[in-house]
Amino acid sequence: MPELPEMENYKNLLKDKIANQVITDVQINREKSININPDLFKKTVQHQRIVDIKRRGKHLLFQLQNDQTLLLHLMLGGWMFFGSESEKPNRTIQVRLSFGQNHLYFIGLRLGYLHLHNQTQTEEKLSDLGPEPLNSEFTLAEFLKRIHTKHGRLKTTLLDQSFIAGIGNCYSAEICFQAGIKPTKDIDDMKDDDQIKLYDSMKNVLLDGIKHGGYMDNPLFKGDALTGGFNNRCQVYDREGQPCLRCGTTIIIEVISSRQTFYCPNCQK
Repeated sequence: MPELPEMENYKNLLKDKIANQVITDVQINREKSININPDLFKKTVQHQRIVDIKRRGKHLLFQLQNDQTLLLHLMLGGWMFFGSESEKPNRTIQVRLSFGQNHLYFIGLRLGYLHLHNQTQTEEKLSDLGPEPLNSEFTLAEFLKRIHTKHGRLKTTLLDQSFIAGIGNCYSAEICFQAGIKPTKDIDDMKDDDQIKLYDSMKNVLLDGIKHGGYMDNPLFKGDALTGGFNNRCQVYDREGQPCLRCGTTIIIEVISSRQTFYCPNCQK
């Protein structure tokens, strides 16, 4: 599932492609991927200019000239491709937004969605999300204040979108590895030094993920050499049974709250 770095990468690349461009056509192939009548959706979106693209947590917000917002959540298996009809991947397309001869294809939206909302509705939909971990306002003091109110396993807390927005299965594992803390550890048992290391690791790992285009390896457009670059930089995620790149110990996989998690039993105490 795309997480904060993947969606930030999408945002940055799409701004170069479609910001200030007009949506010339809308194609809906799966009505369940949108939230209103397809004819009304098309009527509201078509001929509108993309005035800005923003990210909130794991969501992208395409802000239109008419003050409406296309709210995207890719969920599990969702991704996007931008290009001409001849360049598109041989995959089922749920929604297509056209910009002249080029199109933005929304793929794999079986669980994900592209919903149309006004400003008030958009704010309501995102109101339960916690702070953005990379915002300058999210200081160490604010992080410590929030984590001191939490209990239970560290992994479960990092996945809680009301605690911090945007972290999922991949980056929670990588953050814990860089901090040298087992994701199975109970927050009540964490020392202050561990919590400070966790905060620093969170910032470092997420920034590195963005810098290298996230871990999802489907290119956004033909010739896209950035997207998916973090996949080969993962230290523990999806590497069960392989040697730790730091110490050589075999990476372990465990299930916590129905979610797989990966860690090095030697590097993470």
